[in-house]
Amino acid sequence: MLTIRDLSLEAGPRTDPKRILDRFDLDLDRGEVLGLVGESGAGKSSAGLAAMGFTRDGVRIAGGRIEFDGTDLARASQSALRRLHGRRIAYVAQSAAASFNPAHRLIDQFAEGPVLHGTADTATAHEDARALYRQMQLPNPDEIGFRYPHEVSGGQLQRAMTAMAMACRPDLIIFDEPTTALDVTTQIEVLGAMRDITERYGTAAIYITHDLAVVSQMADRITVMRHGREIETAPTPRILESPQEDYTRSLWAVRSIRKPDATGAAEPILTLEATSAHYRSFRALDGIDFTLARGRTTAVVGESGSGKSTLAKVIAGLMAPSEGRVLWNGAPLAGDHGKRTRAQLRDIQMIYQMADTALNPRHTVRETLDRPVSLFTNLKGKARRARVRELMELIELDPDEFLDRRIPELSGGQKQRIGIARALAAEPKFIICDEITSALDQIVAEGILKLLIRLQQELGLTYMFITHDLATVEAIADEVMVMKNGKIVESGPRARIFEAPQEPYTKRLLASVPQMDAGWLDRARRDAAEAKSAEAPA
Repeated sequence: MLTIRDLSLEAGPRTDPKRILDRFDLDLDRGEVLGLVGESGAGKSSAGLAAMGFTRDGVRIAGGRIEFDGTDLARASQSALRRLHGRRIAYVAQSAAASFNPAHRLIDQFAEGPVLHGTADTATAHEDARALYRQMQLPNPDEIGFRYPHEVSGGQLQRAMTAMAMACRPDLIIFDEPTTALDVTTQIEVLGAMRDITERYGTAAIYITHDLAVVSQMADRITVMRHGREIETAPTPRILESPQEDYTRSLWAVRSIRKPDATGAAEPILTLEATSAHYRSFRALDGIDFTLARGRTTAVVGESGSGKSTLAKVIAGLMAPSEGRVLWNGAPLAGDHGKRTRAQLRDIQMIYQMADTALNPRHTVRETLDRPVSLFTNLKGKARRARVRELMELIELDPDEFLDRRIPELSGGQKQRIGIARALAAEPKFIICDEITSALDQIVAEGILKLLIRLQQELGLTYMFITHDLATVEAIADEVMVMKNGKIVESGPRARIFEAPQEPYTKRLLASVPQMDAGWLDRARRDAAEAKSAEAPA
């Protein structure tokens, strides 16, 4: 159904172009799922978008052909492409929250494609939406479509986006990292729903991911990419069991880091006492009590909606607690960051999950770092410029090469490093890291984790690390806190939580970590259903 031959994509000036794809080939049969894997910058997303005949701004097709069911998309007119997009070829993005229109209800956005393409009227499209929501195992499928995007969880929104992609029953769907930002238990549900719905309708798919265990559950074949080229393609079982290329074997071998176990006692730096927080009538945090130790890393894990990010907001002063209090070095912290002292604001900093949305795309790296240096220090002129360069060296980026680049000119890993440098500019004592490696490939994520460990050792930093990636927890945490429904259900040293968890919910989280075994997803879905049943109150 899809054939790509000798495809080259270029960016930058024609006199000195940068190759994004370099004579890339791809074949896809009807009903087949092809996985594209590789590190950041390998060209995975560019190849997936090219399969739609689409290129990002500033990128051009320099050669080759993209043949979809007899039509060369590389040479097709815009009107021909518009007839195909949404109707026969659909796209599911990495960030559903950034892809939906926040001003319109889910069901209205679902209906837009079928109505525009003439495959259904609004009433029929709404009925079909309910049916697909039911197939995607969304809660209250007859009602959830009438919510706005911000009124559903990340996992629910990702499933709603997959349902929307299926609205016109396309022949091909491009899944671009669709479960990267989801917790492990939600990921099982979303992966299972996506696989079920593509199998039900015989839809072909290109599944782009940096998570090798996830792609092994979804793909019939896997193509490994690097520097815009195909390194290796093979059926999934063969590429898992006996990869032929050294680079493929290196991908399988990443995540070798392990922070040494903490020793000795550490004094408390942050304490929450009986702290609760509400969104209107919804109790997002329910009587939280815990203490963070100075110079240590506490990982906070749990499903989507467990209260992890709300906890971070309360500590950072972005949301006031409705009950209880937060103590910093034994002194109460104001619930509103606007009422905190300059020293308190400086001491507590946050690094956000999506560097793309956390950093201003109009600013250069120099401007991004100069502002917090100016805000939190008395440095002027030459000393301030020197501090900005020092921050770049701390995050292992060459200041001469990167300071005058704008944020969109950086890779995902480079952007996240700038987010780290911006937090360090305040010279904080405590940093909240909110899912900061979830959107990064395994090689880049490993580099970020090594950087954080080094900075902690050199600067004596305390981290609270919010994540759904339990491999990251094993790599970086001293203590682990497990949350569910706004409460802490279990906490303790990393080794004890991983080796001898006490609570059934913690055991279910650990069992939900994807394995590079093609049959894992079926077993995990069955075990998750049984575990949920066992956890339910009598």
